[in-house]
Amino acid sequence: MYALPQLSLPAMVELFTQRARAARPGVELPADTVADLCRHLDGLPLAVELAAARVRVMTVAEIAGHLTDRFGLLRGGPRDAPTRHRTLHAVVDWSWNLLDPAGQVALRTLSVFPGGFTADAARHLLRGEVLGTLEDLVDQSLLKVADTRSGARFTMLETVREFCAAQLAATGEDDKVAAGFLAWARDFGLAHHEAAFGPDPLATVDSIRAERDNLMQALHQATARADGATVAAMTAALASLWLIESDYARMMALTTETGWVLSHYRPEPDFVEVTRTAAALCTAFVFSAGQPPAVRSLATLGRLPTAPPDTLIRALAAVLRALPELLAAGAARLHELCESDQPLLAGVANAAATYVWEYQGEPERALAAAERMLASFQDQPTPWARLLAHGRIADLHLQAGRGGMALPHLEAAMRVLDSVGIRNETLGVRLGMVLANLQVGDVDAAERQLALVEPDQPDDAVEVRTFNSAVRAEILLVRGRVEAGLRMWRRVAGLLRETVDRGGVPGLDGWTLEVEAATVISHAHHGRLDLVAPLTAALPDRLSTMLTTLTANRTYLMGFPIGGALLLALATVELDRGAVASGVRLTALAERFHFIRGFRPTMSPTTPGRPPSRPTRRRTRKPSPRTPP
Repeated sequence: MYALPQLSLPAMVELFTQRARAARPGVELPADTVADLCRHLDGLPLAVELAAARVRVMTVAEIAGHLTDRFGLLRGGPRDAPTRHRTLHAVVDWSWNLLDPAGQVALRTLSVFPGGFTADAARHLLRGEVLGTLEDLVDQSLLKVADTRSGARFTMLETVREFCAAQLAATGEDDKVAAGFLAWARDFGLAHHEAAFGPDPLATVDSIRAERDNLMQALHQATARADGATVAAMTAALASLWLIESDYARMMALTTETGWVLSHYRPEPDFVEVTRTAAALCTAFVFSAGQPPAVRSLATLGRLPTAPPDTLIRALAAVLRALPELLAAGAARLHELCESDQPLLAGVANAAATYVWEYQGEPERALAAAERMLASFQDQPTPWARLLAHGRIADLHLQAGRGGMALPHLEAAMRVLDSVGIRNETLGVRLGMVLANLQVGDVDAAERQLALVEPDQPDDAVEVRTFNSAVRAEILLVRGRVEAGLRMWRRVAGLLRETVDRGGVPGLDGWTLEVEAATVISHAHHGRLDLVAPLTAALPDRLSTMLTTLTANRTYLMGFPIGGALLLALATVELDRGAVASGVRLTALAERFHFIRGFRPTMSPTTPGRPPSRPTRRRTRKPSPRTPP
């Protein structure tokens, strides 16, 4: 037996198109749908031909939707084909019957890994030396092996994995194998949950990323079983990865999915620290993302035994455990933690203080706390601590429209990432550089940075895609392409509101309101409020809801800067209607709220209703980092 080369995606699309048109000449073949279907056909020419034959009675989208039962779907074929080539199942079954018993046991057991596996993972489930068996399966084209940064990795074609999973179910051993899979997942989480935030995180981050699909599968199975130990281990590992990758949509879903199980879990001693990591990361995310208090995560932390704040995670947990007390007792207790002689504890406490002061409408105190955080973390061996400090200082400057002050900290954050060899997590920093360059008026630099960022953005990251489009809108306005810029703002606002209203991506509310405010203000600057009448009509209700939330829940971290942006948007509407006194009062109130100034020129502190001056396009020199633009 020899390995047949798999078709590339373009070759699969071409073959599918040819065979589909031969089967039904008038069939509709949407390019994106065809490509997506072909991605799941493992590069197998037979699978492509059998799928294409189904267009006689199905649309391409219907074929893709039935791939969960690929063996039922992909049967048939030309009548003159050999019998064993008439169905995909027959082809795999023929190869299966050539295996010795050890090979069959290995394949059906390892089919529980949806994301591939290492030799160590295979050894964990098969109990014994497995390299010879794995080598035989690779030789027979039933496994593929590839070199990755985390070592050699084995994968099955989806077709083979589905067949082997059915064989496993037929033996009645699927529960036993699933238990072994969850045991492997727990051990993996225990081994990796702290190192991602340690001095040398690269290898750990690579390992977690490589196992992501397996860990997600284990998490879903463990959640369904209320298996607290596995849920804690998976949450700790996945939260580490997704916080580092700034994948906030997945973090929000993770926090929601695991909250109940973790809050009812009483860990054995071996699982206390991994549970602490899981609860601390989920609580910190909810706190910093502007959501209501993470009651369940806080309850989980509160039941764990205390530990010295000698790691970043333990320091984070210590501050978060004290969060209810800090919010109730006011500044005195917070100041006490911020002045601790333990650097990690002081640094994390000052990080929390930046959010407390920001959302109490005191941005300068927030910035001072961020600078103290950097001083506390400066000599610590943990790169993520320094990255957090530089990123937070830059974020506060960007919100205030001080791109020139943000750039040095964004550049320092990039140096931190470079120092540990991590390049995949630079998206958030580079997006900050785009905004900073836009704020200082260096439109060409902003556009160059944006061009570098766009190919790396995840397809499903709504917040990143809409941010990029908002920056594009500002660039168009600066370059004098007013109609195109305003149209882009309307498109971004519409997409976000639609996403929020259908509950597609939790945590987008604040970003959506910021975009809606900027959309109204940009149209007011150019005398085109008529194009955003639904948005202007909704402003009073949006503002009322936001102010009510701020008053009722001081820990709700959407905050005053977003409220200020809505006030400024309403001010532009009032001024456009000729209600000058009302517009001026609302503008003054927006200033008191320290309205968010991220997007320039639209959110420049100019008189509402009048176009701001157009920034110059600097080509050769960046502004001094000490001088706000």
